[in-house]
Amino acid sequence: MNLVWHVSIFVLCTGAFSAEALRPDVVKVGAIFTFGTINGKVATIAMKAAENDVNSDPRFLGGSKLSIQVHDSNFSGFLGIMGALKYMETDTVAILGPQNAIMAHVLSHIANELHVPLLSFTALDPTLSPLQYPYFIQTAPNDQFQMTAIVDMISYFGWGEVVAIFSDDDQSRNGVIALGDKLAERRCKISYKAALPPDPKATRSEVKDQLVKVRMMEARVIVLHTFAKTGLLVFDEAQNLGMMETGYVWIATTWLSTVLDSTSPLSSKTANSIQGVLTLRPYTPDSESKRSFISQWHKLSNGSIGLNPYGLYAYDTVWMLARAIKLFFDQGGNMSFSNSTHLSQMRGGALNLGALSIFDGGKQLLNNILQTNMTGLTGPIQFNSDRSPFRPAYDILNMIENGYRQIGYWSNYSGLSVVTPETLYARPPNRSSSSQQLDSVVWPGGTTKKPRGWVFPNNGRQLRIGVPNRVSYRNFVLLSSVNGTNKVQGYCMDVFLAAINLLPYAVPHIFIPFGDGHKNPNYNELVNMVAANVFDAAVGDIAIITSRTKNVDFTQPYIESGLVVVAPVKKFSRAWAFLRPFTPWMWAVTAAFFLIVGTVVWILEHRINDEFRGPPKKQLVTIMWFSFSTMFFAHRENTVSTLGRFVLIIWLFVVLIINSSYTASLTSILTAQQLSSPVTGIDTLVTSNEPIGFQVGSFAQNYLTDELNIPKSRLVALGSPEECAVALERGTVAAVVDEQPYMELFLSDHCRFSVRGQKFTKSGWGFVSISEFWHFQETLH
Repeated sequence: MNLVWHVSIFVLCTGAFSAEALRPDVVKVGAIFTFGTINGKVATIAMKAAENDVNSDPRFLGGSKLSIQVHDSNFSGFLGIMGALKYMETDTVAILGPQNAIMAHVLSHIANELHVPLLSFTALDPTLSPLQYPYFIQTAPNDQFQMTAIVDMISYFGWGEVVAIFSDDDQSRNGVIALGDKLAERRCKISYKAALPPDPKATRSEVKDQLVKVRMMEARVIVLHTFAKTGLLVFDEAQNLGMMETGYVWIATTWLSTVLDSTSPLSSKTANSIQGVLTLRPYTPDSESKRSFISQWHKLSNGSIGLNPYGLYAYDTVWMLARAIKLFFDQGGNMSFSNSTHLSQMRGGALNLGALSIFDGGKQLLNNILQTNMTGLTGPIQFNSDRSPFRPAYDILNMIENGYRQIGYWSNYSGLSVVTPETLYARPPNRSSSSQQLDSVVWPGGTTKKPRGWVFPNNGRQLRIGVPNRVSYRNFVLLSSVNGTNKVQGYCMDVFLAAINLLPYAVPHIFIPFGDGHKNPNYNELVNMVAANVFDAAVGDIAIITSRTKNVDFTQPYIESGLVVVAPVKKFSRAWAFLRPFTPWMWAVTAAFFLIVGTVVWILEHRINDEFRGPPKKQLVTIMWFSFSTMFFAHRENTVSTLGRFVLIIWLFVVLIINSSYTASLTSILTAQQLSSPVTGIDTLVTSNEPIGFQVGSFAQNYLTDELNIPKSRLVALGSPEECAVALERGTVAAVVDEQPYMELFLSDHCRFSVRGQKFTKSGWGFVSISEFWHFQETLH
C-alpha cells in the first residue's frame, strides 16, 4: 500500500554540558514520519543506517553521538506539527524534514523564528522560496526541475496541450502551476486541470468522476502529479474507462518510480494498468559507495521494502547535517540557546510555547550546510546560488509488459539524451532541438507510433463553418436547405469534404450560410468574422490575399487563381482570308515590283532575244506574263543576256521569300481563330477612362482602387454572369475584371468574349481558420 508520507526529521540537541564541556554528549535527532507510506518506511531505515555510520567513528563528532527518535504522524498534519513542537521544547539545532509541503510551510515559519535550519528531501514544493523561508533547504531537486523535464518531453514529441490530474494539496497544486508556467514558455498550455482530494483520501467514485471529464476533453496527453495510493487508483480506474488504450499519453511524476523501486514485484493488475506510461526517477550516478549500500539494503530492511532514490537522499541528508555540525564544532561554535521575547509571554498551558528557544548558532550552522561540498550516495552534493541542488537529473522510464525500460535521461545541463549526464558534463551545454534524443517508446495500447496527442472532444461544440451563400457561379459553392439541414455542393465543398474524409477521426461540424441569398456576400466580411470567432472556419471560393492573411490563417491553396481581364472580341471573316497575310500597301508594292521586274527584263532582252519581240500588243502581254509566271517559277521565256539572267536570279530569290511568308501567314490565319479587341490587357484599362465591371463581393474592387489607383466612379458592380454578358454586349463596361476560375466558367457559356492579356495577380483559393484551430492543413497539402 502506497500512502502520502508526512515525514519530518528533527534534530534535537540536548547538551548535558558541564562548565568545561564544549560539546554535548548526545545530539538528539527527532524524526516525524508516516510509517504507512513507502518513503516513510524507506527513509526511516536509511536514516537509521546513516546514524549508525556517523556514530561508528566516535572521533567524527568529537565524542558526541547522534540519537534519532522517530514519531509517527499517522497521516495527520496536525499530529506531525504537534510532534515537532514537542521536540522543539528541547534545545534543537536543526530539523530534517518534514515529508510534505503542508507541514513545511508551517514549520518554516517556526524555523525562521527560532533560527533552526530545516532540511527536507521530500517536501519539494517549488514555492518554498529561500527568500521567504531562509532557514528551509531542499536537499533533493524540487518539482520545478521535474516539471521542466516533463515539458521538455512534451516539446520533444511535439504536443501542444496537456491535461493535469493532481491531488489538491500544496505540493501537487504548486507543482502543476510550475508545469503551466514551463509549458507557456514553449507556447503550450494546460487545457484542463482535474483536482482530486489530498492523498490518501481520494475515493474510487471521486477519481472516476474526474476521469470521465478528462475523457471528454480534446487533449490526450495527461500528466499525473499525485502520490502512490491515489496515483495507482487513477490508473486502475483509467483502465476500466478505456483510457489506457491507443491514442492516450500518460506521464507520471516521480511517485510512480518509487512504487516500482520499493514494491517488487507489482501485482499483475497494477502492472497491466500502467502499461505504456512514462515516468521520472531522480538520477543518481553509479558509484562504489552506492553499490555497497544497495548490497546492504536487504539486510538493513529485512527484505520488508525496496530501496528508492529518496532513501539515498535520506542517507545523504543525515551525513550532510552531521558534517555541518562537525564543522560548527571545529569552528568553535557553542550550542547555546536564548529565550524568545515573543514567546516568553506565552509560558504555561499545555503547549508551553515559552519553552521554545532561539538557537544562537543557527545562522552559522545554516551557512555550513549551504557550503556543503561532498560526494554521497546520490553523487556530488553542493548547492547553487539559489540553493537548488547541483546539476539535478532524472531517469526517464517507460512501463512495458514485464516491468520497465529506461529510454533516456534528462538533466538541467543538456536536456534530453540517451547517454548518462556525466558524459554530457564533459561537453559544452547544448539544449538545441537537434541534440535532444530519447529511445523509442511503447505507448498505451502497445503501439510504438507516437500518439497525436489530441482528438475532437466528445462534449465539444461542432465546428462553426461559414459558407458563402452565393447567387452566381454556384458550380463552386451551392448551399441549400433540406429538412432544416444546410446541404452543400460544388467544387470547393467537394474538396473540403474529401479532406475531412481522409482524416482518421471524426470532425463534427455544421455549415452556416453567410449572406442574404440575394447577392453575393462580401468575402472580406466573412474572413473578419472568422478572426472575430463568430465562425471557427470558412470554406468556399475564398482568395488568399495579403490583407486577409494578417488576421487569419489559410490552408494550402487547392486551386490556382488570379485576376484576369475579359472583353468583347470581333472575329475575322474567312472568305477574304487569303488577302490577310499582306497589308494593302504590301500587296501594291509586290504588284509594282512584278511589273517593274518584267519591264527591266524586257528592256534587257528584246533586242537580242526573239521571244521578247513582236507587235507591241504581244510584247506587253509577254512582259505581264513573264512577271507573274515567275511567282510560280513557270515562266517559259529564256533569258540570254548576262544582265537579264542576273536580275532574274535576284527576283526569283525575292519571290521565294514572298511565297514562304505568305504561306506561313495564311496557314496561321486559317488554323487559329483570329479575334480583335481594343482592350489588350489591364494596362489598356488603367490608361483609359472606360468603365470596368467587377463581381459583387470580389476582392477585385479593392485591388483596382487601392493597388491600381482606378477611381471608384469607373467601377460597375455586376451581380451575375448574365449581367456581365449584357454589360459587355451593350458597352456599359469596356471589360470585366474578375478571378480566373469564374471567368473560365463564364467563357464556357459566352464565346463572344475572351481573356485579354495575361493574368496580372498570383493567388489561389484556400480555406480560412484561426491558427490554433486548423488541424488538417497538411491533409489538404
